[in-house]
Amino acid sequence: MTEIVVPPLGESVSSATIARWLKKAGEQVAVDEPLVELETDKVTVEVNASVAGVIESIAAEEGAEVGPGAVLGVIAEGGTAAAKPAAGTPSKPAPAPAAPAQPKAEAPQAAPGPVSRPAEGASHGPAANKAMADAGVTADQVGSGTGKDGRVTKGDVLAFLAKPAAAPAPAAAPKAARALDSGEERVKMTRLRQTIARRLKEAQNTAAMLTTFNEVDMGAAMALRTEYKEAFEKKHGVKLGFMSFFVKACVAALKEFPAVNAEIDGDEIIYKHAVHMGIAVGGPSGLVVPVVRNADQMGFAEIEKTIGSYGRKARDGALKLDDLTGGSFTITNGGIYGSLMSTPILNPPQSGILGMHKIQDRPMAVGGKVEIRPMMYIALSYDHRIVDGKEAVSFLVRVKESIEDPRRLMLDL
Repeated sequence: MTEIVVPPLGESVSSATIARWLKKAGEQVAVDEPLVELETDKVTVEVNASVAGVIESIAAEEGAEVGPGAVLGVIAEGGTAAAKPAAGTPSKPAPAPAAPAQPKAEAPQAAPGPVSRPAEGASHGPAANKAMADAGVTADQVGSGTGKDGRVTKGDVLAFLAKPAAAPAPAAAPKAARALDSGEERVKMTRLRQTIARRLKEAQNTAAMLTTFNEVDMGAAMALRTEYKEAFEKKHGVKLGFMSFFVKACVAALKEFPAVNAEIDGDEIIYKHAVHMGIAVGGPSGLVVPVVRNADQMGFAEIEKTIGSYGRKARDGALKLDDLTGGSFTITNGGIYGSLMSTPILNPPQSGILGMHKIQDRPMAVGGKVEIRPMMYIALSYDHRIVDGKEAVSFLVRVKESIEDPRRLMLDL
């Protein structure tokens, strides 16, 4: 027998939800064949079969929350094992059909409960524990039992399982009434959306978060891009976008102000010697932040290729956990959706995030005259526990200077 277990889920991911079983008990599986999909805080992970055989049992149902190493089911190895699950499978579900008839066995079952086991510290008898495990319920849900000292018996579990049919009615009534009230629809939040909500609220509650703003004249960067975009694409096979300019500008500023690239761990500050740039990308399930690793060692073309690859993966739902972990600073571009100005929220445990916005022509005073210039508001949200206001403002000024004079980026100034 080989157990199907939850694989390591990656940095900062402690649990997953079983989104969908792709195989059922009794079905034949091949080596590396996908068995179940797990939805984590960040991505969907497939668990594949490590051996060929037949799924003998499933230990955790869809919707259950599981941690790394948790047993999801069991595979009976070998092709000949197909017959065993076929014969054995009926015996597994047997307890369910027997449920209605079993409550009468409550009195006999009460006897095993009080025997020496409860005295040792186990709350209930083995039969009750097994029944609760099979049904996926806890003793708290079952309530006080009829066994000695109020301990739960197998009969109590079966009686509890017989009740739920009537229980949902009261809970469903308010929902139906509310939906009818205004034609609303009630949909359970995805795990990713729940995590986004939780992490963003944690960022507000934990960090001393402030935002500083500036504006950038995009004229020079736009002119440079227009002049070289065709040659750039011809040579490198990728379009030259503004994101690579901002990544390079942030890298230069982070090297000058390392606190913005650092994080707090307890009462210590962890300074990063490399820049792992998170790029916020909107996917079908919500916002994800893949990481461009060692962005400080990349040129414009490599940055554009990496970001383009992550964009395609996000749209296809093909991002892996490794793609999303280890970032030290984040850039988010609300401008692609038309945002003129916003206050980006930190991506914990990072201490800084840069917000880009829409490029918009505005009248500006240039050399004592009014000119129409392509301007962009930029924002830096930072953790004031580790980054001082002077550092934050100076960081943003460096980014502004680099974008307004892209030659600084070429010359590493």
